[in-house]
Amino acid sequence: MQSFEKWVRDIRREFHRNPELSFHEHGTQAMIMSVLTELGIDCRKIADTGVIAEVHGRGSGPCIAIRSDIDALAAEESLTTLNKEYISQNAGVMHACGHDGHMAIVLGVARLIKERRNDISGTVKFIFQPAEEVPPGGASRVIDEGGLEGVDAIIGLHIFGDVDVGVINIRPGPFMASSNRFTVKIYGKGGHHSIPAYCIDPIQIASEFISSLNPLISQKVSPSDYVLGFGTIHSGKQFNRSPDELELVGSFRTFDDVDIDVIEETMSLILDSLMVSYSWEYFNGVPSYELEIYRGYPVLFNDPLFTDTASKLLKSKYPIVNTHAEAIFGAEDFAYYLREVPGMYAIIGTRNEDKGIVEGNHSASFDIDEDVLITGVELLYSVAVDFLKNHGEYLE
Repeated sequence: MQSFEKWVRDIRREFHRNPELSFHEHGTQAMIMSVLTELGIDCRKIADTGVIAEVHGRGSGPCIAIRSDIDALAAEESLTTLNKEYISQNAGVMHACGHDGHMAIVLGVARLIKERRNDISGTVKFIFQPAEEVPPGGASRVIDEGGLEGVDAIIGLHIFGDVDVGVINIRPGPFMASSNRFTVKIYGKGGHHSIPAYCIDPIQIASEFISSLNPLISQKVSPSDYVLGFGTIHSGKQFNRSPDELELVGSFRTFDDVDIDVIEETMSLILDSLMVSYSWEYFNGVPSYELEIYRGYPVLFNDPLFTDTASKLLKSKYPIVNTHAEAIFGAEDFAYYLREVPGMYAIIGTRNEDKGIVEGNHSASFDIDEDVLITGVELLYSVAVDFLKNHGEYLE
């Protein structure tokens, strides 16, 4: 029988060869269920293309869930010296964010838990969740369909290409940001550039909005606590004519829901002021605007007690565990699970210059140091087993 390490690695490579987009992970789902069935673990479908499974120990006890995301990205993978044996076979789709590794890791944990189930009391639930990459994501679907029923705590992890291999980053409290999208529509009065008095130019209004937004927000929210950018602007079709309307789309991220409200209020205040300053008494109804804020994934908040307890365990096992790592502006729908039950999300590094693994997540050349797979298995397994033994130390 092949070694455990090779088994996990081969599973990761098979997922990597066959990536699928969010809520289209039918082949991925079939492979997950096939592996679980071979391990003797009962499983079922959830959230259309997801999978959920449970392994029960020898006696009653608490239940801890372990989650893996399963979807890939719309990107054409670049051929490298590393991926020749397992480059994506699905044109225009690749596992550029490590979800192939996440699945292999969690399947590895499932195998160990199944083999050692007589040594534990309680239940481990495995959640293979679709559609993490595209809001509103798959976590809410899993929750709505009962995926967390009976669960006392949940854990997960993410492989990061800009963190050195061997490094584990965790943090109690806010660890990853909320992600929010905004759309601004500005309505003006179109007309020829030669007669500006008969025009209200939405492009000029938008330019003032763009230039004033960040400076004003930074007076109310620390610049280290938010990021905001503009993604698209659509307006006009004629070089010598002021258009009638404009659409501006962007996004912002914060570590506090209060800051979302502050940013939205600041946008409205600026736009209200611009409508007044650009108004003409003989033009009725313009300028005007519409502002829509789409709140995406919430702040990912690691339960402080659970995280502190797990941190002590991990520091006893690994040389580099940053237990108060800096919060990052990446967003994750794992945050929804942590709003329902206590738990922890961790980051493990895969950057290894000696092996030429230096690309960041979402790069067309992203790859992982496959040694990190066993680190991930051991991390999740250790925390899960320790929780089942000592859950009183993890929960209030």
